[in-house]
Amino acid sequence: MSMERDDLPTLRALGFEDEELRALGVWEPATGDPAEQAEVYIRRSKKRDDLATLRAHVRDVCRAAATDGTKIRHVWFEQRSASKAHVRREEFEKATAAIVEGLSKTLYVWKLDRLSRRGMGAVGLLLDEFEKRGARLVSVTEGLDSSQRGARMVIAFLSERAREEAADIALRTKAGGDAHKAEGRWPGGVVPYGLRCPKGTGKLEHDPAEYPTARRIADALLNGDTPAAIAETLNSEGIKTRKGKQWRAQTIIHLAQSPSWAGLIPDRERAKDEFGNPLDKWHRGGNPLMGPDGHPVKAGQGVITFAEREQILSKFTARSRPGTSIGDRTRGKRKAATILTGILRCPRCQGPMGNGGRNYRCLARINQGPSVCEGIATMRERADEAVAVMWINHILCLSPESPTIQAIARRWLTYQDPAKESRKRAVSAALDNAAGRELRLQKEFFIGGGMDETLYETLRAELSVQISALKTELAELSEEADLSPLMDPEALAGLWQVAGIEGQRALLQAALKSVTLLPPKFRGDRTPIMDRLEPEWCDDSVNPAAESAWDRWEERRTQAAV
Repeated sequence: MSMERDDLPTLRALGFEDEELRALGVWEPATGDPAEQAEVYIRRSKKRDDLATLRAHVRDVCRAAATDGTKIRHVWFEQRSASKAHVRREEFEKATAAIVEGLSKTLYVWKLDRLSRRGMGAVGLLLDEFEKRGARLVSVTEGLDSSQRGARMVIAFLSERAREEAADIALRTKAGGDAHKAEGRWPGGVVPYGLRCPKGTGKLEHDPAEYPTARRIADALLNGDTPAAIAETLNSEGIKTRKGKQWRAQTIIHLAQSPSWAGLIPDRERAKDEFGNPLDKWHRGGNPLMGPDGHPVKAGQGVITFAEREQILSKFTARSRPGTSIGDRTRGKRKAATILTGILRCPRCQGPMGNGGRNYRCLARINQGPSVCEGIATMRERADEAVAVMWINHILCLSPESPTIQAIARRWLTYQDPAKESRKRAVSAALDNAAGRELRLQKEFFIGGGMDETLYETLRAELSVQISALKTELAELSEEADLSPLMDPEALAGLWQVAGIEGQRALLQAALKSVTLLPPKFRGDRTPIMDRLEPEWCDDSVNPAAESAWDRWEERRTQAAV
């Protein structure tokens, strides 16, 4: 029985029949010299893009590969934006990694804008990596092969054009969205619980199935009931959220803070990165969008009125405590207060445990009530001390080549020197900008024809020096940290002690998936806390390299003592 291709499920999901895959040459696994094999990257930006079009893209690439005498090793497909730097494209990374690792020597794309819309800064770095390894990038519809003379300049022009087109699309989308919101049309997205937006209307209305419960929540909030008490009541009665889950206090708070719950258009603030670039994230809650007449813009019916929303928010404010998580939305990002929050798990519901003052407590019990989880608690101090001992003992049993050790080194580097990580991102952005300026300079000289050749050569030489210096600095900033201190017990213990709460959290999260606190056998159970903690490590708990790691450490210790 012949082996099956790894990408066969993807190809079938795109709608290909087995007979057509045989005809296209992507049925049998590709074998042979990597120089004769290729990766294919197919991308769509939105789900509504027709699958028939994507199948046509694959067929075009297969025909081009057959003409080149190249076998397709793997077809990588994903639905991701190619213009937003914060969006990670896992399938794209796998496709390029296959080239870098030498599994194949060609990366096919149907068109360059399907590869990336981030400009020549991003594409140029990719081409540099390919050139080092004797690999190439091929754009099928544009007939471009990066290994051919002069192709790189054409790729540069097309890459910058794709970036400009992405900016135009974003501008048109924002203008259309703003116009719809000003007219009182629902901007899209998840409609708050209790409401619905019939297709084509652009207006909110009461959902017959959800509205009675939603209005009941609103009345309880107006009556002064706490969100936690409301969640407990609904859960005890078996009433579920829209997604069939248990109610949480935070869910009710988010509902009340949403202008949409009052039937109003939200004027939400978009999150940005450290360089001011917009992210695909929006700050929760927000304020209603105000119209030219100074009144909130309505999007239809709401569960509550604008006046009722103000009453509920004023009750939240009366219960708020500045600087805490209780009602204070101006406190900014809170500093970590515990090292096990989010890592420690409740044994009864398998949910996370959080800070409860002197204790760690089950968050489901706190936010959803005893009808959801009976809950459990333990003293923070003794749990932290036990996990610290467990962490140090486990790390000492890992080999230096362990992925966990590598992850700890990267986490610690980021925590210990955040300025370096910030500089790394800044250099990447500067490199992208310099590559764009180089392209505009070439465009002005070769196409515009209005620049003196001497001036062009001078400016080009200066830009080349800048780009070379930025590439060198980026390579230096990307160097791995020294891992040797992590294999020395005294240095490791010292590292943990000086790390602080945030540093210890980073070190824990790099090595530990979770820790489950087992319940006591009876009231007053004096079982040592270490015996009641069950860790789930990123590496296997029983590491075959443990003994050899101890031998190497003992050898180093003996040599140092001589």
